[in-house]
Amino acid sequence: MYITPEQLLRIAPGVGPAAGMYVAALNSAMDRFLINTPKRAAHFLAQVVHESGQLARFREDLNYSATRLRGVWPKRFLTIQIAQLYARKPEAIANYVYANRMGNGDERSGDGWRYRGAGWIQITGRKNHQEVAGALHVLADVGDWMSTVNGAALSAAWFWWKSGCNRWADVGNVDAISDLINIGHRTERVGDSVGYDARQNLTKHCLAVLS
Repeated sequence: MYITPEQLLRIAPGVGPAAGMYVAALNSAMDRFLINTPKRAAHFLAQVVHESGQLARFREDLNYSATRLRGVWPKRFLTIQIAQLYARKPEAIANYVYANRMGNGDERSGDGWRYRGAGWIQITGRKNHQEVAGALHVLADVGDWMSTVNGAALSAAWFWWKSGCNRWADVGNVDAISDLINIGHRTERVGDSVGYDARQNLTKHCLAVLS
């Protein structure tokens, strides 16, 4: 199963002239990790395009307002006053919300920012970054590598494969895939911050484009 630049542009028009380069990386990664049917490809592309803002976001920046912080991490930001201390301070936010989780050290360690979401599927945390490096034999800084086109595509396809998403794509279970993608490496999100409705709609669109 190979996608064309024209198909990618219908799914993620924002990629513009980069479509050819992105398609080459995606096709190679999808082939390697058995995303090899139109249905699997449609589900995979929908999740990746949603997570990355049409393949534009390679690294999580967490530039959130106080209100948004309360909405996404209500257990971390119990009051608006606490949220205001961190609002619009991406590095401080990452070090706080990702402290002592996913293999990270405490807030002062800087691990939250160092191992913030990277790649088109926004893989987060020291443990997950190290797992990517080991599985894909990355010798360079793995966060930087996942922020390249090839690294973003390969890490996303690997995470999809190792999380068992292909079997859910085969039966069309978008919500199960969404939970694996979003909660599998970034916990404590609440409500529809996962974006179930948007992922459902994008998946339907991708299925139509690739059918």
